[in-house]
Amino acid sequence: MHSSSNIGPDYISLNINDFDINSRITSKSLWRQWNQLSRFQRNIFYILFGTVLILTFYFLSGSTNSNIDYEKLNLVKGTSNAAKLEELVLVDTGVHAEQVGNAETGDHDDNVDHLDHVEKEKAVDAQVIEEPEFQPEINQLDDDQIGEPPQPKPNVVKFSGPQNDRQKAVVKAFKHSWDGYVKYAWGHDNIKPISRGYHEWFGLGLTIVDSLDTMYMMGLNEDFTKARAWVSENLKFDLNRDVNLFEVTIRVLGGLLAIYHLSGDKLFLHKATDLGDRMMPAFSTSSGVPYSDVNLGTKSAHSPKWGPDSSTSEVTSIQLEFRDLSRSTGQPRFEAAAAKVSEHIHNLEKYDGLVPIFINANTGLFRKHATITLGARGDSYYEYLLKQWLQTGKTIDYLKEDYLLGISGTQKHLCKRTAKNKYLFIAELVGVSKDMKPKMDHLTCYLPGTLALGTHHGLTEEHMALAKELTATCYQTYATQPTFLAPEITYFNVQGLNEDDNQLDMYVKSTDAHNLLRPEFIESLYYMWYFTGNKTYQDWGWQIFQAFENFTKVENGYTSIGNVRNPQNTRPRDMTESFWYAETLKYLYLLFDDTRQLIDLDRWIFNSEGHPLPIYEI
Repeated sequence: MHSSSNIGPDYISLNINDFDINSRITSKSLWRQWNQLSRFQRNIFYILFGTVLILTFYFLSGSTNSNIDYEKLNLVKGTSNAAKLEELVLVDTGVHAEQVGNAETGDHDDNVDHLDHVEKEKAVDAQVIEEPEFQPEINQLDDDQIGEPPQPKPNVVKFSGPQNDRQKAVVKAFKHSWDGYVKYAWGHDNIKPISRGYHEWFGLGLTIVDSLDTMYMMGLNEDFTKARAWVSENLKFDLNRDVNLFEVTIRVLGGLLAIYHLSGDKLFLHKATDLGDRMMPAFSTSSGVPYSDVNLGTKSAHSPKWGPDSSTSEVTSIQLEFRDLSRSTGQPRFEAAAAKVSEHIHNLEKYDGLVPIFINANTGLFRKHATITLGARGDSYYEYLLKQWLQTGKTIDYLKEDYLLGISGTQKHLCKRTAKNKYLFIAELVGVSKDMKPKMDHLTCYLPGTLALGTHHGLTEEHMALAKELTATCYQTYATQPTFLAPEITYFNVQGLNEDDNQLDMYVKSTDAHNLLRPEFIESLYYMWYFTGNKTYQDWGWQIFQAFENFTKVENGYTSIGNVRNPQNTRPRDMTESFWYAETLKYLYLLFDDTRQLIDLDRWIFNSEGHPLPIYEI
């Protein structure tokens, strides 16, 4: 750099003249201006112009995710999938988590119904995550924008309707229940069949969406067409209303994706994509563990009112659906967010593979000394470990390893036997000292089917032996009741008996004597029948179906009941949950399929709400 003392007068005069020339250039033509530029100046212009063209082309071609190469992203190999995908999650510009003090709370009452806690009023001072207002207009997406899945989907499946008397009886039961819903609760979440009213939970027409694939399988084409029209015209996700992330994922997102794959109708994929976009704010936490509640209209999320924690089963039982949404749309951000949760929990310390039932979305840590159970709030964590491994073509090893550790821990710490007939059941561990509590939720009766599924896919035969014993125990929870219907929770006698003691192996508390038309044991019976061909499982299912007919059927459908212990006083609850249509009746229909070919369990995996999703093979 030159100092001012070394600059002569001629140099100063030249600068003045240059400015004078520049002032007169405006009168010249552009071509003359261009010719006056030096070769260096022209090269600079060429470089800048080329850079602008390249950037413009890049951003225009990258405005959709339809061209993403899943093989290059390596979505399904190794234990670092979430880390690789994390950078692909959309950045929510301007989104900040408001750190609000969490009120201290004790463990949630174990006897509260699994469904009830998500219906409670949400806290005003809950932590909120805002998402940008802009969202793509899903209904305007064409086939090119949706993009093709990274691998071929299973072909559209055609069903022929019921093939035997038992299947026809199940279809008749579905129609009886469905017709009552159409007449008195159409477009609402649940029917109250006795009072001829309805119950609104999320305002998303849960019964319609949950029933789509069941009607399709049963060949109820007229009813299916009417339901599809309602989805097309009336299913909106812009309501300013809190919903539970887990429940809406398994029921609505899972229901839409399943019927999309079975029917090939892209209307359902459009709706699923819109819903998936609106649920993404739930993952905007510092830990990546999602909040339990999300407002689809305002695109905000927060913890539940009852405490700062999410249920472990809920945050770990959304991966099948979000992964399938990514594979179906070519948009990896859904899978990225959900897979990150599984990998995070994989890295947390566990109790011989067993996990507490609460986890804090902000810290990402389990609640210390929370109950360990395979029932409410713990159940589907283990189920989705196995099913994710299968969904991804058995390529993500840590999922299988965590599942095997969980079952090993179950055998070590939770498998107990009754004193009299030595029935095997799955207990719970409670408190700091992990005291054994000899109770088992009906929800736990999903486990035999999951164990059988794992064995079919190459895991240890020891699991099938465990599955058969647990199936027999779950059957006894039905058979020992005078209504032949199982209670919500069963307690087991593990104390030593005298030879003349007539004490029973199992008993039911009055607060646990209700039956919500739950599907878990029917689901396990279906798997056991499918994999063994033992017709005893079909016969057990028929006995239970007859009990539903005898004690839950009312004029306008089927209702949950409050007391399975007294046939003369069942205390009807006037409520039909949507899983009655989505799971209980569907699994009964599949259980009574003598060919065992309606759904190929080497190509399909059922989510936690009984909705089949395709298995992706590498």
